[in-house]
Amino acid sequence: MYNALRPEFGCELADEDNIRALGSEMVMVDGIPFSPQITTTKALTLLGHGITDIEIHFLQIKFTAIGVYIDQEIVGHLQKWKGKSGTELAEDDDFFDCVVAAPVDKHLRIVVIKEIKGSQYAVQLESSVRDRLAADDKYEDEEEAALEEIVEFFRSTYFKKDSVLTFSFPATSNVVEIGFSSEGKEEPKVMKVENGNVVEMIKKWYLGGTTAYSPSTISSLANTLSLELSK
Repeated sequence: MYNALRPEFGCELADEDNIRALGSEMVMVDGIPFSPQITTTKALTLLGHGITDIEIHFLQIKFTAIGVYIDQEIVGHLQKWKGKSGTELAEDDDFFDCVVAAPVDKHLRIVVIKEIKGSQYAVQLESSVRDRLAADDKYEDEEEAALEEIVEFFRSTYFKKDSVLTFSFPATSNVVEIGFSSEGKEEPKVMKVENGNVVEMIKKWYLGGTTAYSPSTISSLANTLSLELSK
């Protein structure tokens, strides 16, 4: 169901050359620096990173670089999978359901590589979230209204190169704060989504295991969590 969305903005596994760590300072994701730790209400650690891209006539076109920041306390919620390899975890949707549901702060930082219209991104997000909600019989008027607000938020936005999109999911409530910032005169934009069903499916769009938007991000997150669980 969700793979049908990928022809426009698909994703492939990132090459090792595209993702490398520079000591403890910064992590480079396709040439874009990500801090190994950020602070929201508390310190969050970069546990996964990747890209979204599409291949057209054997040419790889990269759209965004993604950093997944999560409270390290998540490891305590995943002990059932201790001893599993990163490869095993990447294919285990029950594991990623637990990652999504774990009551810890999560923050996504998404940096634009190739310019696109905000409306194009919004349609992609809306379609995936709507399909996931419909599959779980959770798509009602309230969910439709929440998605329409997200589409409207992005309608007049242009994703210039190096623009930053963020999704902040606090541990204490089932909401998401969406932020967008771009260099130049355009002011940063922020909106909050409070429909719990929509928030859950946005999380699953980026963190939902085998059905997630970016397989390279899921692979990276699985490998890191496998290592953390082995400690």
